[in-house]
Amino acid sequence: QVQVVESGGGLVQAGGSLRLSCASSGRTVSSYTMGWFRQAPGKDREFVAGINWSGGITNYADSVKGRFAITRDNAKNTVYLQMISLKPEDTAVYYCAASATRSSNPYDYNYWGQGTQVTVSS
Repeated sequence: QVQVVESGGGLVQAGGSLRLSCASSGRTVSSYTMGWFRQAPGKDREFVAGINWSGGITNYADSVKGRFAITRDNAKNTVYLQMISLKPEDTAVYYCAASATRSSNPYDYNYWGQGTQVTVSS
């Protein structure tokens, strides 16, 4: 079993920055691919960024490339999402999730946190 807890969300003005954290625990969590997803009101949950077990491979949604960066510290069992140049359309609940396979499909992720709200004002 893997437990995942997000933190770091909040209210920020357009153009601002936030760093989300995802603390995980459980069996062999450092071997899992970790992903960030987001869900805005009335919309489907969408992939934001993913990172493989070693941190050597990352991928991003086109909408956040160049603005968001995903990293992980396996010694601390923590994954980060650094977000800069935030836009109002980035407003959503952000979720961290763990998967045994490298994927951007939320259905491939078995373990999810409860989410953290990010609100970007214009």
